[in-house]
Amino acid sequence: MIGIHSVQQIRAAEVEFESRNPDISLMQRAALKVAERAMQMAPKGTILVAVGPGNNGGDGLYAVRELMKMGRHVLVWQVTDKAHPGGVIAARQLGARFMNTLAVMRQLPEISLVIDAVVGLGSHRGLSEEMIIFAEEVRTLSIPVLAVDIPSGLDPDSHLAPEHAVHANWTVVFSAPQLCHLAQPAASYCGDVEIIDLGCELPDTDIQQMQRVDVARWWPWPTQYADKYSRGGLGIDTGSDRYPGAAILSVTGAVFSGAGILRFSGPPSCADMVVRRQPSVTIGRGRVQAWLVGCGWGDGPENEHRLDHVLEAGIPAVVDAEALVHIPAALPEGWLMTPHAGELATIMGVKRAEVVADPIRHAREAAKRWKTTVLLKGATQYIAEENGRVTLAIPGPAWTAQAGSGDVLAGICGTLMAAGLPAWKAASMGASVQAMAATHRPGPYPPERQAEVIPEVLAHLAGVIGDQAILAGNLTPNSIAVA
Repeated sequence: MIGIHSVQQIRAAEVEFESRNPDISLMQRAALKVAERAMQMAPKGTILVAVGPGNNGGDGLYAVRELMKMGRHVLVWQVTDKAHPGGVIAARQLGARFMNTLAVMRQLPEISLVIDAVVGLGSHRGLSEEMIIFAEEVRTLSIPVLAVDIPSGLDPDSHLAPEHAVHANWTVVFSAPQLCHLAQPAASYCGDVEIIDLGCELPDTDIQQMQRVDVARWWPWPTQYADKYSRGGLGIDTGSDRYPGAAILSVTGAVFSGAGILRFSGPPSCADMVVRRQPSVTIGRGRVQAWLVGCGWGDGPENEHRLDHVLEAGIPAVVDAEALVHIPAALPEGWLMTPHAGELATIMGVKRAEVVADPIRHAREAAKRWKTTVLLKGATQYIAEENGRVTLAIPGPAWTAQAGSGDVLAGICGTLMAAGLPAWKAASMGASVQAMAATHRPGPYPPERQAEVIPEVLAHLAGVIGDQAILAGNLTPNSIAVA
């Protein structure tokens, strides 16, 4: 699990480190790492370092010195009138060439790599007109970009992307990532993200992101003496005459994520199709450890009391789609809501745009209001708990943004809850393994085909969990956070 920290937390940790270690320069440590990454991204050719006035620019200027020590040809563009004094001296001492804007634009076709050290964590202002033109030209010429801390133009503590920002191929992050590095759409500007541990001690955080090793460790692997009941029984009441596919998809997600036994109690018209597609499914209610309801219910009057028997069962449940409008003021312990932004907006009485603009706040408010866990689906999937903690699922390719993916995801989560996992873990791992399956087989595969890849992903994870180096738990952020 990777903690996501705010700029304020990072700055406080750096100040504390420097007070305890006055002889160690975090800036020069960071600069060396930037230079090493630049050498890997561009083994030859000219490197252009764009620097701003703050510490981010200082990182870039000291990186210039390191690169020149390595024998590289480096040009410097000082974007504003001010720059880090010590960094300027360090770069000029080795003969770095500082260029004006016009000269930089003329030189761009000959550049092998751009290092973006213009706007760092301390500034939320947008790009200047010169930087906007520069960033667009760099992208037009397909010049690789290495960003220091963040691509200039992004707000580090926000998932939103502004109208203008630098598009990086690789972003070097120091100590810990911020929300912009991992949450869409801002994350798409960061490219691959590498977290460099500078030795700062960071506080606990209530926002975190799943990693592959977390899925491997927490998956409910069956033991040699397991049976279908011990692996978990899931009751499924999904689908309708109008949306029979939702029943098939939710069942498919549960089947291919390893449910011990599935009992389908949706409409008879759906039951026939479900059994034809998945003959291992039994029809009718029976002993189960969790329920899945709501996928494809539609808005018919028959749904008014369709949730009653699940509420009375007193066991965990996944509540999706149309069932969300029938939930009581407080949900039973152990339940999981799985809305997308539009559904969450409807039940909270707000506009969809408000949820999209601040998904973490709305997911937290919903979890607190209904005293439950909320999986807010979308390009980034947020799992909010009643205590305020938020977990981001492992991201997947954009191909998963298609009708039916949510039904499959609900089935996966139901399987994991039936196996005894708490709602937040079931949601975090369900969303993550679905994304991993789509990454394993990229392309426009329909959601039921993507579900069929889950066993392959789990087989690979079974090998990971058997690796003693990983079981030892000595993982640094740098070792697991590169996308």
